[in-house]
Amino acid sequence: MNEHRFIPPHGNYRELLSYRKAEVVYDVTVGFCRRFLRQGDRTTDQMVQAAR
Repeated sequence: MNEHRFIPPHGNYRELLSYRKAEVVYDVTVGFCRRFLRQGDRTTDQMVQAAR
């Protein structure tokens, strides 16, 4: 059996590099919106939804 699989059979997706990078993008986007934009603003909602 091939030992080098894209998604391991145990399903540990949180260890994937792409997942970890996406999580950083989401966290930075939420932090930016909380710091520089008004809460409840449509722009904030759109940015967070796009990052998600």
